[in-house]
Parts: sequence; C-alpha cells; structure tokens
Amino acid sequence: AGWFKRLLHKRKPRSVENSLNTSHSASSSPSSSSAESSSSSPSTSLIRSIRPSPMLPSDITASGSARWAKTYDVCICHSEVDLEVVEELVSYLEGQPESFRCFLQLRDAAPGSAVGTELCDAVQNSHCWVMLITPGFLQDPWCKYQMHQALAEAPMANGRTIPVLKDVDRKDYPRELRNLYYIYMKENSFRQIRDTVVRYLQDLCRSSMSTTE
Repeated sequence: AGWFKRLLHKRKPRSVENSLNTSHSASSSPSSSSAESSSSSPSTSLIRSIRPSPMLPSDITASGSARWAKTYDVCICHSEVDLEVVEELVSYLEGQPESFRCFLQLRDAAPGSAVGTELCDAVQNSHCWVMLITPGFLQDPWCKYQMHQALAEAPMANGRTIPVLKDVDRKDYPRELRNLYYIYMKENSFRQIRDTVVRYLQDLCRSSMSTTE
C-alpha cells in the first residue's frame, strides 16, 4: 500500500510539467511573442491584403467610374413652393469639387414631355434621390408619385433615397419612408446631403471595381 501511494504522488517529470504549463499559459493569455507571430502569420496578412482600401472622394470622378453610368448623380424631388431652397441646394451640390450633376425639374425637364414620363426618367437616370419633405410636398400628388417611383426602383438601396424634412412634424413623416433615416433641415443639412451622396457613390464604385476584378 505504501509503495502504491508513493507512486500516485510521484512528481511528474519536469519536461512534461513545463510543456503542460506552457500550453496552458498559451491558451489562456497569449504572450506578446505569440501575438506578434499571429499578427504576422500568412493567413492574417492575406486577409489584410485583400481588404478593400478606403476610397477617396476624388475616386468617384475617375473616367471609368460607375458614376458615369447614369445621367445624374442626384434627382431633387420637391414641391414648386419650395423651389427657392431647392435652387440653393442644387447650387451648393453643383459647386462642390465633385461637380454633382443634379436634376432640377423646372430646369432640366424636356419642354412638351409628359410630367409623369419626365419624373420616371429622372428617377431611373439618377443615382440618388433627395426627397425634400415639406407641407407642400405632402400635398403635391406628383411628389408622392415620384417618391413611389424611387422606392419601386430601389427599395433596399441604402443611401440612395435621402429624405430631408423641413417644417414637418415627425408624426407627418410619410409612412412609406419610415424604414429610412432622414435629415432634418438645419444649418449643416446641405453638407449632410452631400456626404450621403458621396458615400453612396463611393460604395457604388467600390462594388463595381470588386465585380470587375
């Protein structure tokens, strides 16, 4: 009995004990050396190398950019009573370094064309649609018509439909747009609209580049 008890309590060989301690410490709290080796491992390096690099705003102006597949970058959907603020927005966007191409109905619609046809064409030929939602917008059937056309064109495209609220209570926000965040018209709203358009065009160009590759 005594020799069997001593056998049970016999100390493990130091080499085995060291290897067990090493494997335990490595699994519970990686050392700095192991972290460094993992950070430079081929698999991690490969993941980093294929991750798309962030695009600069200037990239959307490249001649081969997917941006040029459509006639306009932005279609402004608005009521006629809000023309003054819309003209300010268009002037701001077209004056940016990206020189955004805006569709403004009273300026760009073809004389003699049917209103419905022009509104549909404007939606289909534009990357983004700014909905200037005001009391006049809510009462204008053509504005609602164009809004529905935009939602039918790309119901799930993030950043493509850009609702902008002005002088409208949140409770009056159109139900059709309630799955989308909106911009509330204030001092820096033009900048927010511009940044949203840039972000969408960058994503479009990046997606187009990855598809061609």
